[in-house]
Amino acid sequence: MDTRKILSGLCYFSIFFAPFLFPIVVYFVADDSITKEHAKKALLSHLIPFAAIPIAMLGAMAGAGSDAGFVIAILGMGVYGILSVGVIIWNVVKGIKAIQEL
Repeated sequence: MDTRKILSGLCYFSIFFAPFLFPIVVYFVADDSITKEHAKKALLSHLIPFAAIPIAMLGAMAGAGSDAGFVIAILGMGVYGILSVGVIIWNVVKGIKAIQEL
């Protein structure tokens, strides 16, 4: 199996063991442009769920002390959970595809 395929797949699978560190290291160490592209995509996909955290925090602060703030915070946590599960599934699929590339 080709080293490029293994590194590209591991960038996506790193969501389970080193979500930010591994793709960054591969991006700066790899010489192959395809591997760098996979590392960049994997890193960006690992960051997607964290976009919901500031939204939930701002909503909770805006409605602090009221039921609306509580509801917005709960919705933000729900969105974070859904995004996290979606990103994990997407990374597994992309990791398998990266390993199977011709």
